[in-house]
Amino acid sequence: IDFDLLLENIKDLNSLVGEGISEIEHTPRGARLRRPEPLPLTLYQNGIVVGHGAFRPYQHPATQQCLQDIMDGYLPSELQPRFPDGV
Repeated sequence: IDFDLLLENIKDLNSLVGEGISEIEHTPRGARLRRPEPLPLTLYQNGIVVGHGAFRPYQHPATQQCLQDIMDGYLPSELQPRFPDGV
């Protein structure tokens, strides 16, 4: 795994979905700006952890698909139903 390229693609994806940009949250008294919660991706020598999920070894097919999506410049397909606008 080319970690430098992976990290570069993650930065590119973050900028595409508006990293650091606040969203408008409507409240009973009006509205306020809110920053979306980030979804941490922790990289280890032998696997990854997405969010607060379980450790996933690189050999696992779902992990390989997740990383391939990122390497191809896309939000991982497993996250799209939960985060349709990106994360």
